[in-house]
Amino acid sequence: MDPNAVAKAFVEHYYSTFDTNRQGLGNLYQDGSMLSFEGQQFQGAQNIAAKLASLPFQQCQHSITTVDCQPSGPAGGMLVFVSGNLQLAGEQHALKFSQMFHLMPTPQGSFYVQNDIFRLNYA
Repeated sequence: MDPNAVAKAFVEHYYSTFDTNRQGLGNLYQDGSMLSFEGQQFQGAQNIAAKLASLPFQQCQHSITTVDCQPSGPAGGMLVFVSGNLQLAGEQHALKFSQMFHLMPTPQGSFYVQNDIFRLNYA
C-alpha cells in the first residue's frame, strides 16, 4: 500500500463529498474521532457531522494546493496535511486553509478519520 496514493484518494473523496454532500462526511468518522474546527472541539461522528452540516454557507469549492503524508505508528495509521483555497458561493476572494487528518485503518481494509484539525489561514 502506497501511503501517498491512499492520502491522495482520501483527500479527493473528502473534499468532493464536502463540496457536494456535506452530510455524507459523517461515515468517515467514528465515536472516538475528534474535530478541532477553528479552535472549537467536537467528538464523535454524530457531533462532527452536525458541526460540518451547520456551517453558515451552503455551497463552496475546495481547491487543494498541497497534500503531505507520513505513516503514523505501528497500527498502520497516517497523517495527512492539506493546504488549499476555499471559495464560498457569492464571495469574490477565496479563503486559504490548512487541515490535518490522522487516518486509522479499519478491520475492513479502509480508513477512518481519528483526528481532524481545520484552520483558516489569515495573512
